[in-house]
Amino acid sequence: MAQKPSIPKGTRDFSPEVMIKRNYIFDTIREVFKLYGYQPIETPAMENLSTLMGKYGEEGDRLLFKVLNSGEFLGKLNEDQKATTDANKFATFISEKGLKYDLTVPFARYVVQHQNEITFPFKRYQIQPVWRADRPQKGRYREFYQCDVDVIGSDALLNEVELVLIIDAIFRRLGIETEVKINNRKILAGIAEIIGEPDRIIDITIAIDKLDKIGLEAVNAELAEKGIQKDAIDKLQPIILLEGILKEKFPKLMEILQDSEIGMRGLEETMTIMKYLKELDLKTHWTLDLTLARGLNYYTGAIFEVKAKDAQMGSICGGGRYDDLTGIFGLPNVSGVGVSFGADRIFDVMNELDLFPESAQIGTQIMFANFGFKEAQYCLKAVTRLRQAGINAELFPDSGRMKKQMSYADSKKIRFVALVGESEMNENLITLKNMESGDQRKISIEELIKEFTY
Repeated sequence: MAQKPSIPKGTRDFSPEVMIKRNYIFDTIREVFKLYGYQPIETPAMENLSTLMGKYGEEGDRLLFKVLNSGEFLGKLNEDQKATTDANKFATFISEKGLKYDLTVPFARYVVQHQNEITFPFKRYQIQPVWRADRPQKGRYREFYQCDVDVIGSDALLNEVELVLIIDAIFRRLGIETEVKINNRKILAGIAEIIGEPDRIIDITIAIDKLDKIGLEAVNAELAEKGIQKDAIDKLQPIILLEGILKEKFPKLMEILQDSEIGMRGLEETMTIMKYLKELDLKTHWTLDLTLARGLNYYTGAIFEVKAKDAQMGSICGGGRYDDLTGIFGLPNVSGVGVSFGADRIFDVMNELDLFPESAQIGTQIMFANFGFKEAQYCLKAVTRLRQAGINAELFPDSGRMKKQMSYADSKKIRFVALVGESEMNENLITLKNMESGDQRKISIEELIKEFTY
């Protein structure tokens, strides 16, 4: 008995109808990236584990898909290595490569490897799949696409402002009402400093980053489990729950962080970014959110997270400033900043809110029925003219049964079918059938092209 085919959990097949919608998202994002002067690159699906490990924190290392070494790798292990019961540790003995977890770390590796070919500041975009060995759930997949835009080789805060403009432009075009949450890792470092836990910034940020998902009590419990002192947790509460408009928040934060040099630097950077944003005509609402931490370890400055206002979904875009990610690969002091658009979550939001325009759901616009060899010869010329005019057209490959041909057009949601027999060829016309209404009329190719292109 043949085995029933299946795919791994957390991965998906995409039908033509879905792909048309997904490509609408990709094309929209790509158009905006190009509009702002960003250039495309691609990096391999696999990277060396030495490139990936240690860049995303303990949780990220655990979620890396590792690729088994080729050949008889077990014979090369010593007895101690074979005897280990630590799965993650054992994986490092038999794997030298891994599927990429995100696009940012491979981008940093690319910049270092190709530094002599790059003009800085380097503005790049990248649209590719990434993989994470996560537990599949709504909006979270093991294979998914990221659409990244980064500028590296400049620490000017105008880059952060431009990223918010890109976010606004993309979601305006897609029709999604969004909110951009902004924070700064230097502010968080300052908070850790003034509550007396300066060395625990990673534990603190990982915990408070979950505030929206698990609530304040669970965050406090996680902080306690990590060994954060109770008085430090108590001092943290009024800071992360600070409310009010920006005019009220900033003076309070300046007072709170006045004894932290790094905290004050982060505050100044954030205020500068927001002064720029205040003067711009943005549809996207933006706000300061002190609970925003972004779990990845490499962020050092401004951080961003975007959520859809009208859908129950996690972040659909996020990113931030990283001051020395390339330093890990031997090129120190090259600052970069970028954001990543989650195409799969954006698709889910647009589907849920019915935001895809009719133009994003068009496949074949007109199908020519096939009545036989002579008719097909005539139709091939007509189909070619339509395609040259930018109209999606096809000729059914098999002659004969008209019911089968009409069923094919119905199943593909093709709105118009062209019927060409002896009389149509003699008159140099086609009979155009509207598959929705059933109406039929004779029309010339020239008239048809005008109707479809205007």
